Amino acid sequence: MNDELPQPGLDSLSKSFEPAALEAHWGPEWERRNYAQAGHRGSGAAHADAPAFAIQLPPPNVTGTLHMGHAFNQTIMDSLTRYHRMLGANTVWVPGTDHAGIATQIVVERQLQAQGVSRHDLGREAFVAKVWEWKEKSGQTITTQMRRMGDSVDWSREYFTMDPKLSGTVTETFVQLYEQGLIYRGKRLVNWDPVLMSAVSDLEVESEEEDGFLWHICYPFADGPKTVNGALELGLVVATTRPETLLGDVAVMVHPEDERYAHLIGHQVQLPLCGRSIPVIADAYVDRAFGTGVVKVTPAHDANDYAVGQRHGLPMIGVLSLDAKINDQAPAAYQGLDRFVARKQVVADL
Repeated sequence: MNDELPQPGLDSLSKSFEPAALEAHWGPEWERRNYAQAGHRGSGAAHADAPAFAIQLPPPNVTGTLHMGHAFNQTIMDSLTRYHRMLGANTVWVPGTDHAGIATQIVVERQLQAQGVSRHDLGREAFVAKVWEWKEKSGQTITTQMRRMGDSVDWSREYFTMDPKLSGTVTETFVQLYEQGLIYRGKRLVNWDPVLMSAVSDLEVESEEEDGFLWHICYPFADGPKTVNGALELGLVVATTRPETLLGDVAVMVHPEDERYAHLIGHQVQLPLCGRSIPVIADAYVDRAFGTGVVKVTPAHDANDYAVGQRHGLPMIGVLSLDAKINDQAPAAYQGLDRFVARKQVVADL
């Protein structure tokens, strides 16, 4: 170090730690001298044959600010980087921030709602501009926090996950994977948000339990009453928490080893309110001890049912539109109804 440079906090020891003065001096000084840039080491520039040590910072989301977890992890990475730099290695710690996708969109939309405006009012380009405006504000807060902590990152290599270069690389890689036959386009059950009008990653879905109702519905046998468990029955009874989805049922299933229903496998039942006949199938997914041991199958509206449908080659009948209303795949009486209104109407009609 240059002894002529002011060294606040070092000329005399204070009774208490004074981080503000130290942060204000040493952070900018380290950056001015490029101490953290790739190619530097404790005694100067690294030799060409020096061992390399590199860390890429897992990019924090620009939806908020850094918390203690970030500080803890970055302290570990900083210690490792500084250690290898002092050993003479060619080190680099690459900083960056992540756009966070839908999470950022939600934050910006809430800000707009507080102003009485929606993203649809703004239009796509203006809304994207608002998102970038938020990114600049929040991202700067994060980098300021990192600088105050003294992270010895190479700021000349700072990145944002929506930078044109990175976005272009993602697109190029996606095309290459498609051309190599490693990815394909097909139908798959996704989490759909009718407010955002977007699919949502499984990782971003937060599940919670809530009190609700369980409705028991009889699916009449298509060819008349049959003996079930020693008694003559009009049909099979299933239990569901979402009766409106029966409009998209394509089968009912029982466990293949359930003696109560073994003789009914392959028979048909009438789908209530729809006038369609659907088969009785056997699948080990069914819990024989739960409820009646009979389960409705709606591949388009349940992840487990989707898997069952794939195993049995069942069709998918989606009965909800993108705005969560009953579509034209359902009987006319329910088309256009909000899903929760349709639920009440289906229960009333049953």
